[in-house]
Amino acid sequence: MPRICLKTTITAPIDIVFDLSRSIDLHTVSTKQTNEEAIAGKTSGLIGLGESVTWRAKHLGFTQSLTSKVTDYNHPSFFADEMAEGIFKRFRHEHHFETEGNQTLMTDIFEYQSPFGILGKLADFIFLENYLRSFLKKRNTAIKEVAESDEWKKILK
Repeated sequence: MPRICLKTTITAPIDIVFDLSRSIDLHTVSTKQTNEEAIAGKTSGLIGLGESVTWRAKHLGFTQSLTSKVTDYNHPSFFADEMAEGIFKRFRHEHHFETEGNQTLMTDIFEYQSPFGILGKLADFIFLENYLRSFLKKRNTAIKEVAESDEWKKILK
């Protein structure tokens, strides 16, 4: 099962970074390239423990829907969301946050299992893992840019 681990250092308080990572609104802005739209469940604001969101997006040329649910939560150091419905066999996305001086270290751990057996494993090797890594990096860049500017005040009204 592929495991993607990304570390992003952000010059902002841990509470702001934690909340921006839970923001449905910022996620929508940060995923313009895939036209992600929250269509059910929690569709705006900050997602919390036990809440779910259904996203509709275009990935790899196909429009898909995916529902994820926040299954673990410890403010402001950790939360995890897991796929409830969607194309993957399963996925779990852990979000870890640590304070380092005046910075926050945000660590994403994304583990997933592709569908379609051996064909899914081949897709992971050829392109899917790199595609997902790039997608998560773009999202993290957006969180960093918003957290390190005054834009976070608009998102976290």
